[in-house]
Amino acid sequence: MVVEGERRATLAMVAESCGVSLPTVSKVLNGRADVASATRARVEEALRAHNYSPPGVRSRGTPAPVRTIELVFDDIISPYATEVLHGVTDGGDDLGVDVVVRRLPTLTESPPRTEAAWARRLTDAGRKGLIVVTSELTSRQLAAFDRAGLSLVVIDPVNLPRTDVVSVGATNWSGGLEATDHLIRLGHQRIAFIGGPIASSPSRARLHGYRAALENAGIRSDPALIRNGSFDFPSGLKLGGELLDSGDPPTAVFAASDPTAMGVFAAAVARGLKVPERLSIVGFDDTYLTVMSTPALTTVRQPLRDMGRVALRTLLRLIAGEPLDSHHVELATKLVIRESTAPPPG
Repeated sequence: MVVEGERRATLAMVAESCGVSLPTVSKVLNGRADVASATRARVEEALRAHNYSPPGVRSRGTPAPVRTIELVFDDIISPYATEVLHGVTDGGDDLGVDVVVRRLPTLTESPPRTEAAWARRLTDAGRKGLIVVTSELTSRQLAAFDRAGLSLVVIDPVNLPRTDVVSVGATNWSGGLEATDHLIRLGHQRIAFIGGPIASSPSRARLHGYRAALENAGIRSDPALIRNGSFDFPSGLKLGGELLDSGDPPTAVFAASDPTAMGVFAAAVARGLKVPERLSIVGFDDTYLTVMSTPALTTVRQPLRDMGRVALRTLLRLIAGEPLDSHHVELATKLVIRESTAPPPG
């Protein structure tokens, strides 16, 4: 056991004491399944022996002063944001951390002092770090955070101006591949893709997965079937309508978000097309929208709540100066097949 006055245990100390690597201890602490049961038991015993507690809790069971982190969205009112918010706040409850939610300030065209003012507001309020979700960051913003000593984790970033920015996301390429492959196996040849903003890294990865599935099946990728907009209902309604009104419409659509897929649903209904008899639709996210549609939406599940929890734990480790297993974490996606997909007509 740790005696009074001894310095607080670190993950490195725990790893050394039980003869395993630092990443293995981290996996056990995060509840990861890819650790042998005997190794897990040994690490858990070492954690108890060292009286190790995560950065959000003091050792010897005494709660640390409640810290507050900032959770920043570009769009707070969306099914995606709701799921991520659940994950971050649930993690905050577990670790004694308060979460303040804000919208991302519009800083892209602002003078440098605006970024500095934002960073200064955070530090003046006692913040040590922030989580930014699905937003485009600038080099000026990152420099302002660095000067203020603020730790940063981004979830599903639109861009990464620097490779050392810590990010949490999902296996977007694999998700796009699996969604498109599902439609191909049903017999579809004309499969459209409706993505988010062209600059969005997650959207581009899903598009690359879509193209890889087509290539694997020997199907030519038709540029006329690829559209980009926003991850929202209006984009699905508009772009889906354009595709369905074309001279050679698709028999299936892979939409890069659930709200976009719901927009495609609405476009099909407005044209008297039944789903999935005349048009198959696959979404991405697996939010609550998927079971509110009729028929229920086939979609790619992102572990959004887990992404929120992992982002919070990662941020606390950055704040505590602990080493990370990786600067870029991707959690696995999974295709969830419901009733919105079927073989093409005829």
